[in-house]
Amino acid sequence: MEQNRSSFTGKIGFVLAAAGSAVGLGNIWRFPYLAAQYGGGIFLLTYIVLAVTFGFALMVAEIAIGRKTGLSAISAFGELSSKYSFIGYLGAIVPMIILPYYCVIGGWVTKYMTVFMSGFGKSAASDGAFAGFISQVNEPILWFSIYLGLTALIVLLGVEKGIEKVSKIMMPILIILSIFIAVFVAFMPGAIEGIKYYILPDFKNFSFTTVLAAMGQLFYSMSLAMGIMITYGSYMKKSVSLESSVKQIEFFDTGIAFLAGLMIIPSVFVFSGGDKAALGKGPGLMFETLPKVFANMYGGEIIGLLFFVLVFFAALTSSISLMETVVSIFQDKFKLSRVKSCIVVLLISVALGVPSSLGNGALAWFKIIGMDILSFFDFISNSVIMPIVAFLTCIFVGYVIKPKTLVDEVEITGKFKGKKLFNVMIKYIAPIFIVCILIFSLLEAFGVIKV
Repeated sequence: MEQNRSSFTGKIGFVLAAAGSAVGLGNIWRFPYLAAQYGGGIFLLTYIVLAVTFGFALMVAEIAIGRKTGLSAISAFGELSSKYSFIGYLGAIVPMIILPYYCVIGGWVTKYMTVFMSGFGKSAASDGAFAGFISQVNEPILWFSIYLGLTALIVLLGVEKGIEKVSKIMMPILIILSIFIAVFVAFMPGAIEGIKYYILPDFKNFSFTTVLAAMGQLFYSMSLAMGIMITYGSYMKKSVSLESSVKQIEFFDTGIAFLAGLMIIPSVFVFSGGDKAALGKGPGLMFETLPKVFANMYGGEIIGLLFFVLVFFAALTSSISLMETVVSIFQDKFKLSRVKSCIVVLLISVALGVPSSLGNGALAWFKIIGMDILSFFDFISNSVIMPIVAFLTCIFVGYVIKPKTLVDEVEITGKFKGKKLFNVMIKYIAPIFIVCILIFSLLEAFGVIKV
């Protein structure tokens, strides 16, 4: 076990930093897009049920593994059982793949935030503005570099001075901005139809694909199966209640996702007349549709600026967590200093991020199983490696080290109220669901099924 490891100063610092990791671009554009595609209210209900069961169990497991070993993801599994150290190595691949393309999207967000900050928000609403931007060569790389550099600077400052301080500032702002914009949108003419669609479950829209889509979103949204929560757990003090911290992290994450839906779905209903096709644009929903919404809104320049500031904060907290995870791996396994580790991670990110930046422009001709470079990295990490890591984690906890090992870690600060749920989910239910997700993702990617 590593000695003299940095730690968060207390429960608030840990919860805000870990919640900041969980809250990201997936909450802002991916969650509303999936909610729209899979029936609105019924998807929302399904996601919440899965979050408090499956999500709770896996997050408890990952944070407990990190705190018990005091090591990053790549070393923690080997510390508990040397034969299973490969799980840590497999999990370590995920943030290394995600960080570069995440910073590409973060660069797009930074660009749009700057445009609105400069008072030119209406230019972002013009037809073809977003497509024109991402198809260039220099500008996407420039904004990617700025965003990546900012992320690296914060991580370089260290855990307590950097990540915790920034997270404490950003999370409350994130919540306040989300509530303000959601309330503003709710009072717009026609918004009530979008709110009804989003909040009221229609069980006629429920299917197995609804569950699979919600489960897939859970990985992405809650930073599960990518080593992040294990890393944050390694910084968690023994005196902090692990169970209550997990519940608070889930509350933050699900709450922001819910508010994002209240911001985005009713807005598009207002300006599309309830056209559900307008809700199915995925990442384009944020960069193409919402600037048009703001352009037709009284005070839209200000609201648009607030929105993209919110998205910037959400993206930055997650990219900080991704980079911190990779940096800690190089520190633990290769005994590099924090500065040298940051430099190595920067070089890897540039090597993978620049091609991703050019995937809609100079390298648009280059496809992997029909996907552009950024989409392929997203598919490999979120739809293949993460389900495999989550499945192996469940098997490892459920049948190798046994749930009691982690239950004892949780109960350092008192009774583990969710112990029975944790045991059942980790040993039986979660592994089956995860295998279903993996099979579904692969069949969909190769065109065998389409939903």
